[in-house]
Order: sequence, then C-alpha cells, then structure tokens
Amino acid sequence: MSEPSATSNMTKEISPWQVETPTALIVLADGTIIKGKGAGKTGVAAGEICFNTAMTGYQEILTDPSYSGQIITFTFPHIGNVGSNDEDLETSNLNATSAVKGCILRAEISTPSNYRSNTHFNDWLKANNIIAITGIDTRALTALIREKGMQNGVIAHDENGKFDIEDLKKQAAAFAGIEGQDLAKDVSIDKSYDWDETKWVWDKGFEKAKDTDLHVVALDCGTKRNIFRCLASEGCKVTVLPANSSAEDILAENPDGIFLSNGPGDPAATGEYVVPEIKKLVESGKPLFGICLGHQILARALGATTMKMPQGHHGANHPVKDHTTGKVEITSMNHGFTVDRETLPDTLEETHVSLFDGTNCGIRLKGKPVFSVQYHPEASPGPQDSHYLFRRFINFMRAEKGLTPIKE
Repeated sequence: MSEPSATSNMTKEISPWQVETPTALIVLADGTIIKGKGAGKTGVAAGEICFNTAMTGYQEILTDPSYSGQIITFTFPHIGNVGSNDEDLETSNLNATSAVKGCILRAEISTPSNYRSNTHFNDWLKANNIIAITGIDTRALTALIREKGMQNGVIAHDENGKFDIEDLKKQAAAFAGIEGQDLAKDVSIDKSYDWDETKWVWDKGFEKAKDTDLHVVALDCGTKRNIFRCLASEGCKVTVLPANSSAEDILAENPDGIFLSNGPGDPAATGEYVVPEIKKLVESGKPLFGICLGHQILARALGATTMKMPQGHHGANHPVKDHTTGKVEITSMNHGFTVDRETLPDTLEETHVSLFDGTNCGIRLKGKPVFSVQYHPEASPGPQDSHYLFRRFINFMRAEKGLTPIKE
C-alpha cells in the first residue's frame, strides 16, 4: 500500500489543532476551510497564499512591499518570539504600513524576549492592519502549495468566531489573483525624496551618509529600505522617484546611475508603462542596476519574457551561482514571477542561475553597464553574501566618471 500524500489531510474542513471555537479561518478558492485561532487585526482579506522559509526577520518580511496582495505562510513555527521594534521596517513608502494581506502561523504568539523589542508582535500586527491565524498545520499547507501551486483564498478573524462561511467562499473564489495585476502603483510613492540613511550598526542603529561621491536615482516600484541603505553606505546620494516617472524626469536629475527596484505584481502589467521608459534609460548609456521586479522589467525591456511560477521563491536560503565569478552565494528571495531564460536574446548574458530549480537569477547587457538580479542582495532578512553587487554597480558608475574602482 502506498503512503498517503503529505496533503492528504487537507480535506474540505480541517482543524489540525482541534480548535473548539475557531476565531480565524482560511478559506481557499476551492472551498477548503482551515480553522485556527485569530491574532492581529480582525476582519477579512483576500489574497494569494504563499510560503516563506526564512527562520528570522518576520517583521522585515511582513513590511516588504513585494508581498502586496499576498498572505504569507511562515514555515518556521515560532513567529513573534522576539517581538517587534521601530527599526525593522522595509517599506520605503514612508507614509504606508504593510501591504501584505495576512500571515499564517503554526504556534501562538509568545511573550517577546529580545532587548530590541518595544511592542508585542500581536499589537504590532493590529497597528499594521495585518490579519493573522495561529494553530495551523503549516507543513501540510506548504506541501499543498508545493504540489498544486500558490492558492487564492481569504483569511478571516472574528474574536467571537462568527463567520459567514458561504460569503467567505464566494470572496475566495472571486479573488482574481496576482497574474495580470499591476500592484506596483499601489505601493509606490507619490512624490520624490532624498534618502541618506545607512545600514544598521550594532549598538548604534542607523546613521546618516556623509561622503557622497555618486548620485543614484531609484525608481520605486515598491522597494525595500535596506536597498537604499546599502547604496548610501557605499557613498551614494539616493534620489527616489515614483514608479510612473518618465525617463526624462529621471535623467533630469543628472544621475551617475539608475536603480530599478523590487516590487509586487505581474511584471508584464507594470511593464506596460515602465518598459518604454527603461528602453530610453538604457539608450542613455547610464549605468543601470535592477533587483527582483526591476530585474524582470529590465529583461522585458531588453527582449526577454516573464512567466508566473507555481510556488515562487520566498526565503533566505536560496543557493545561486554567479557565472561571472564561479562562486555560489546563499541569497534571500521573494518573487512569484521569473524571467524565462529560454527567451533571453543574444544581446544578454545570463550571469546568475538558481541552484534549486535552474531558473534565471541574473542578466547583463553585453557591452553596456546594465545588469540585474532576481534575488535580494540587500537581504534584510537573510545572508549578506551578495552585497558585492552594490559595489559592482558602484564600479560601473566610477568607471563612467574615470574614478578608481573599489574592491568588490
């Protein structure tokens, strides 16, 4: 007799922890109901359910704008045990809170134990309008996503456990999903600003950039703060512009280099208005560096196509090989779309590849200082193996100005 599937217990009604009176539910688009105990904000939210394998940095993950429209299943069981603080925030839109729709946890949130914590995680969830559910068999849910792809559904929290099940099923079935959606416009900024905060230093916190030899203009499609901190720490003045900025607006800032940020949604949809501008920026000859969504949109501008992934890459332990050096780095990733490596034109060199599934993780335009990567070299959370890419960008800009390169 064959062994049962890892998801064989994912029946139409699931209560893994035998919750007597569930105060939160997950309802999938196929009608599956998963019961648990509510946390965070009360209410209902629809989204695409993904999983993240990172063991640290839950606050950074939940404030990453790339998760707009998604509900995160954390595979690490203890989320919230180090509390929350005012520093570990990643959204670069200074007037926004979290874009994520909800989070799914195995264990209940415990009392925080960390010297940096100033707020209980449950209170932080409420303040940031995030619905959470605890007591869930996250291993079974993760296995379901691996087998059948990311699921559309709703997460609901009511302190009295009163739910309109039929209405929740309708909302789950009606959610249109992420494919074809331009979500960057929802998390980008309205007007430009300058960034000068550098990376966090133990026992000091964040500091201000002092010597700035280079000027980078960043196109904000939903970027993370630590990207700007990495640039500022390398001596860059960073001017941040909205995602819908024109090439003329960007070049009017007289930048030494141009950065294309990460962000949520379908790169084909966001690319409708960004790709034509990127083509002009490439023609300008300015050094250009893209990360995640920026990588996907740059690839589309240079002749490649993108496609939706079944479960995406979300975590801080993804091995990537850099073909330009032969080295392997452990990276932080968060993306549900990928560049189709089979469509890369001859003008592009594939510089990085995932050692998990062989998908494209980096490109470089031959003969020009234009490159991008699919993963997050700034990490936050995650390893710092890939910080060299910021210095590689720096050296492209320094070369254009006739300056001595720095060590990568």
